Amino acid sequence: MKITTLTLLLLLLIVPKSNAQDDGLLGAVAGVAAIGAVIVAVDQMKEQAELNATEWLLNNHPEMNSFSLKTLSFDGKKAKDMSSVSVITYKIQEFELQDKPELDGKKYVLFGFTSYGWANEMGVDLNRIIWHMIDKEEWINMMVAYVKTASQEQNEEKIRDLLKSGKIVNKGVREGFDLTIPFYRMNGDMYSVQDYNEMMKLIYNERSLGIYLKATENLVQIGRGDIIDIHEFFTEND
Repeated sequence: MKITTLTLLLLLLIVPKSNAQDDGLLGAVAGVAAIGAVIVAVDQMKEQAELNATEWLLNNHPEMNSFSLKTLSFDGKKAKDMSSVSVITYKIQEFELQDKPELDGKKYVLFGFTSYGWANEMGVDLNRIIWHMIDKEEWINMMVAYVKTASQEQNEEKIRDLLKSGKIVNKGVREGFDLTIPFYRMNGDMYSVQDYNEMMKLIYNERSLGIYLKATENLVQIGRGDIIDIHEFFTEND
C-alpha cells in the first residue's frame, strides 16, 4: 500500500496539467492516494495497539512463554471511527513450542477498554486504555450474567449448560435450530443492568453488551457480532 501511494504521488508530479480532462485525472489520482494514506494510517494504529497489547501480556503474564495474539475487533474500522472505538479485543491462545506448532493450548481474550480520543493523529495513547484478560471460565460466567440480564431465564445452571452446547446469536441462545432462550425485544434507548463484580456492571440493549467500568465511570460497548465471535472462539472444538 505504501508503494502504491508513493507511485500515485509521483504521477501527480510528472503528468502535465494540459486541460480539464487532465485535471480530472489528477484529481482522481489524488483521491486514490488519499484513500491509500488513510488505510495505511488505520493499519499503523492497529499494529501499534497490537504491539501494546503484546507488551501488556509480557509484563503482566511472564509465565506465558509461547502464545498467539490476534486482533478480533479492528476489521472494517474506518480512520474517522477509530477514536470512538470503546473496546479493542484480542484472541490469545497458548501452544507447545515445537517445529510447526499447533494452536491447541489454553485460550484467553484480552479486552482493551478505551476512553474517547485513545487513537489520534499521533498514534495510540496508552493512558486511555485499560487492559483486562479473561479465560473461558470467566467468559461463561459473564455470559450467564448477560443472559440473565437480557432474558427471562434466571436458572444459572440451565444457562451454563446451554452456553456450553449452544450458540449465542442475535436474538438469544440457540441450541441446534431452536432459539432456547430468547432475548428481550427492547427499543434502542432501553437498558437492562446487572451489577456483575467490583470492576463492572453488565448492560443489555438490543444492539450490544454494555460494560460499565466503575473505576473510570465509562460505558463501553461490545457489538453483538463480537460477542458471537468470542463465544465461538472459546467453545469451538469442545
